[in-house]
Amino acid sequence: MPNPNRGAVGFQSNEFEQQYDRPSKSQLKREMTALQKLGSELVEEARDRVKRIPMPEDVRDAILECQQIKDHEGRRRQLQYVGKKMRSLNEEEVAVIQATIDSWKGASKAETAALHALERQRDKLLADDEALTLLLSRHPQVDVQHLRTLIRNARKEVSENKPPKAYREIYQLLKSLQADAKAQRLEESADHEEDENPS
Repeated sequence: MPNPNRGAVGFQSNEFEQQYDRPSKSQLKREMTALQKLGSELVEEARDRVKRIPMPEDVRDAILECQQIKDHEGRRRQLQYVGKKMRSLNEEEVAVIQATIDSWKGASKAETAALHALERQRDKLLADDEALTLLLSRHPQVDVQHLRTLIRNARKEVSENKPPKAYREIYQLLKSLQADAKAQRLEESADHEEDENPS
């Protein structure tokens, strides 16, 4: 049975708690772990990408040094050192580094999605002749005879379990068509902007 007098004392429960004007140990630990993780992500990136990120030279050197270490224990210690160097950065520097990494992740996801779309388009070309008609209506500049030969050879490679040479060539052809279309869209948008803003 609950005590009816509980909490009826003349003070509030937080009256005797100490008030801190600094972050708690747990909060500091979370921030340190996040910076350590950010440093580890930088170590996993390509060297030329790391060199392009605006950061203090000593932090960049620690990251590049860690990328060269192959020994497990040596790499672990260097990662700890990278984390220590990351903790020396101010909030603006950390925000710039995080934004750069996030932009890379977004770009790579978009690139991956585009590559998967090309693979699906190639598979449709091999499975259905209507897909070829649709492709030709979008890209009339394509050499129809060459593409049909590639499709026929790719189907033959699949049925005979041969290496996918024509299969890969179709993919490269689709990739170049996509790049040409993208370049043309950029050129048209640049022309459109010039028309709107004549000098």
